[in-house]
Amino acid sequence: MDSRTEISSLGEFGLIDHLTANIEFQNASSILGVGDDAAIVDHFGRQTVVSTDMLVEGVHFDLMYTPLKHLGYKSVVVNLSDIYAMNATPTQITMSIAVSNKFSVEALDEFYEGVYAACERYQVDLIGGDTCTSRTGFVISVTALGEVAPGSFVQRSGARKGDLICVSGDLGGAFLGLTLLEREKKIFLEHPAVQPDLENEQYVVGRLLKPEARQDIIRFFELQQFLPTSMMDISDGLSSELLHITSKSALGCIIYEEKLPVHEDARQAAFKFGLDPTACALSGGEDYELLFTIRQEDHDKIVLNEQISVIGYMTEPEKGCHIYTKGGNQFRITAQGWNAFKEQ
Repeated sequence: MDSRTEISSLGEFGLIDHLTANIEFQNASSILGVGDDAAIVDHFGRQTVVSTDMLVEGVHFDLMYTPLKHLGYKSVVVNLSDIYAMNATPTQITMSIAVSNKFSVEALDEFYEGVYAACERYQVDLIGGDTCTSRTGFVISVTALGEVAPGSFVQRSGARKGDLICVSGDLGGAFLGLTLLEREKKIFLEHPAVQPDLENEQYVVGRLLKPEARQDIIRFFELQQFLPTSMMDISDGLSSELLHITSKSALGCIIYEEKLPVHEDARQAAFKFGLDPTACALSGGEDYELLFTIRQEDHDKIVLNEQISVIGYMTEPEKGCHIYTKGGNQFRITAQGWNAFKEQ
């Protein structure tokens, strides 16, 4: 049986020392990190981008089916995704956690193994944070810092009439992974002797538990030497994010169902669960793909990238926001994405 080290045996500062003992900086801009009253970052004349996210047990994740290493990895990635969505390069993070005494030091080691794996994968430095006691579950707060050349950041508000609407990767997979894991959790709670069956659905489960931020798309923009006119990441669902861009840019939009990128594994999983793949793509959330608009004249620059799909275009505001179905019908787009404040 594995030994268990109580967090109380180390104390707060001992725990911080334990979890951060092997940090090695990868960015010249990281001047001073963990171990003082504050970190020091020098971005050498570039502009600093900052984003913060919280993940709360029972709201954003369920430890019944979320391995701690995956949770650590994901908690970093979802923040880096926001930095990339500004067309910026993430360079540092701070990580704050609140934990109850049900967690051991070994459990937190597992969580931080995922944190450090993400830091290594995306070449960012962990430079600070905080730890405290939680009376209930696990709470994670991550702040990500990034840098961008002056004038090169991309906001949600820059789209113009006629711009093409694009998305990276594919949509709906994470929601289908959540659907499968929640179903297996329900079965397990009712029949503890029944072993969970993930039915060989590695793709959709992976999309939920181990998402990746689209660093490659930002590098592609740089190589092609062009900027999107607006951009954001897809955390709450395509419909919701699209309405953010149209609202901020004071425009309408038209998208086409047949153009929505859905992975074949996700499509088959949707059919198996009796769900509409298009509805999953529109409203699922947690895909962490990039939604962006480009000038029509830049179309030739993206057409060879198989990771980018053109799904529609921006219109004048009075036309509203609509989707054309494969059957030729037109429906108004509504924000049915995940709402953090709805009753659970």
